Amino acid sequence: MTSRRGFLATLPAIGATAALPALAASQPSKGETSKGETGPGGALTLSIPLREAWLFRLDPIGSHDPNPEFSRKTGWTEVTVPHTWQAVTGSPGYVGAAWYKIDFYCPPPWQHQFVRVEFEAAFHTADVYLNGSPVGRHAGKGYTAFTCDLSAGLLPGRTNTLLVRVDNAPSETMLPRMNSFDWANDGGLVRPVSLLVTPRVFIDRIEIEALPDLQLKTAEVRVRAVVRNTLDSPLTVRLIASVQPENSTAEPTTSEPSTAKVRAGAATAVTLPAIHIDSPKLWHFDSPTMYRATIDLQAGAERYHCTDSFGIRSFQVRGTQFFLNGEPVRLMGVERMAGSHPEFGMAEPTEWIESNHSDMKVLNCVFTRVHWAQDKRVLDYCDRHGILMQEEVPAWGPETFANTSDEMQSQLERNGLEQFREMIARDRNHPSIVSWGLCNEVDGKNPRARAFARLMSAEARKLDPSRLHTYASHTLGHDPGADMAGEFDFISTNEYYGSWTPGSPRDVHDHLERIVKAFPGKPIVVSEYGWCECQPSLPAGDEHRVEIVNGHTEVFRGFPSVAGAIYFDFNDYRTLVGDKGVGSFRQRVHGVVDLYASRKPSFQVLRVQASPIETITITRPHPTEFSLKVTSRNTLPAYTLRSYRVRWVAFGYDQLPMEGMVDQLPTLRPGDIVTLTTRFTVGEIMRVTADVLRPTGYAAASTEWRTGS
Repeated sequence: MTSRRGFLATLPAIGATAALPALAASQPSKGETSKGETGPGGALTLSIPLREAWLFRLDPIGSHDPNPEFSRKTGWTEVTVPHTWQAVTGSPGYVGAAWYKIDFYCPPPWQHQFVRVEFEAAFHTADVYLNGSPVGRHAGKGYTAFTCDLSAGLLPGRTNTLLVRVDNAPSETMLPRMNSFDWANDGGLVRPVSLLVTPRVFIDRIEIEALPDLQLKTAEVRVRAVVRNTLDSPLTVRLIASVQPENSTAEPTTSEPSTAKVRAGAATAVTLPAIHIDSPKLWHFDSPTMYRATIDLQAGAERYHCTDSFGIRSFQVRGTQFFLNGEPVRLMGVERMAGSHPEFGMAEPTEWIESNHSDMKVLNCVFTRVHWAQDKRVLDYCDRHGILMQEEVPAWGPETFANTSDEMQSQLERNGLEQFREMIARDRNHPSIVSWGLCNEVDGKNPRARAFARLMSAEARKLDPSRLHTYASHTLGHDPGADMAGEFDFISTNEYYGSWTPGSPRDVHDHLERIVKAFPGKPIVVSEYGWCECQPSLPAGDEHRVEIVNGHTEVFRGFPSVAGAIYFDFNDYRTLVGDKGVGSFRQRVHGVVDLYASRKPSFQVLRVQASPIETITITRPHPTEFSLKVTSRNTLPAYTLRSYRVRWVAFGYDQLPMEGMVDQLPTLRPGDIVTLTTRFTVGEIMRVTADVLRPTGYAAASTEWRTGS
């Protein structure tokens, strides 16, 4: 999504304090701050988070009337947004309509600007009113962002009231359809809400394609700006784009200027001349270098600029392999089910999102997929810490396209396309996203499901041809060649032998063998595998999860065309079809951590299996000398290790750390072996630890030596 920052040189400055949300015209809302960037003349474009001082109430009657009498009724409680009423402190069992209300003060200068409210997600249908009048509706799309224009109805110099009706009742005509899906249906304003104050002519978003030439060691950055003109007359605008690494003081590389005419009340996509970069720093999960693109817009005497972040990388399929920046990679990771903390639900705070994903990095996760469009804070984390992602349209389950009429099929396809378009428009600049998921477990032999997936595939090719796409199939166990999986860029198979499906590692081997025979020229990703304590016949115990992690992963390694494997899943997860727990604790026990992210024994087992280091051992050839032998994997997961380091720590007196050092590892290709030797000066040594550190700081593998070993 485009950063909401910029300036308009000819508009009067706006005092940030006056622009804050308020319960009364003279009373700022507690805890709110504004974000902006000062330009020439001190003018600002503001992004004002609306977090606190929201009022909330359930509406079991299902009213659609936002009249003042309704707004004055009692029964409102104060909440902080993001918010869901289905967390443990709310009404976990309630499904239906609810209302949110907030007052904010509009400074008089805003009448010369364009004001919107942005909802990063409201599950799943939202009707928005300003001062009692409708200003927008976002129906059946609970995971994508939308904005509503407020300018026409604002009351300058007065308090304005924003009222939002949210409904999470099951629907036959949206995705996910009815109650066919396996995650939480948390209703509410589940992601951040902000006021956006811009000039009347502004850049709505930036679309960036950054394509490296690996042989010439250059890159071409293509930038397109969607310019919106809210004035009553057409306007000719002039745009210039510039690119530079984030946090760099070097001079940016700038494009040639481009001009375009934008009709009154319309938006126009303007493609700027390509920008060429010499010796670009390529984005990689071990070196997630980010760039920043800035577009300066001039309309007459007025100027405005807009920025967004991106990375330069290539991710391709060649034969049965994935290639990242021209090098073969075999990837492993884990999927996280958002919304699983009982006290947060889908309204997750930033700290929880970052903590979960940091744990995923500890697990050596470099590859993940998700079942629905993610919070942009998730994508920002993956961009900056190095996790490749497949983001999906939330079409889940064989019931989705079972026995659909022509009209219902048409409505589901229309809803899927709308969600897909909104997801791509918002998320296309994130380098962490390497693939679009078209659907999941919809029965790939059902003609209706095939028609839907083909429609999504064609849209992906049109909107974002640079990325791969696939669909996750659970119907490849028998006659895989009849499944639609082969129509897309790579095969994704969900396998649960020994859990959902009876079987053993031998059955996993036979399953993959059938897939390889059916699709001999395509890479295979095991898009889900794991142990779910979801059937009465299955025994409880994390030791079974350990068996799956170890046994199935070893089978995958025997197939060179298995280019990736994603364990399902990171966490026990809240779901409306959960078989354990009640209320906001209704869940499926599936993860290597529980709902509160407490680690199970399987966490460490998965960490070891997902490491690119196959073996790591310490020996002591001399009383003060220690040797470390490191072998990189030549099978899943396998990739070149660059700029990795070894951190040594010697423990002596009372088992306390006494001395440490860091050595650089040479570049290791898959299957390489290296031995490092170090000396300590400390006296009696009782224990030595060695951690192989990624360039991002996370330990890819660890070992230790103890006295007597």
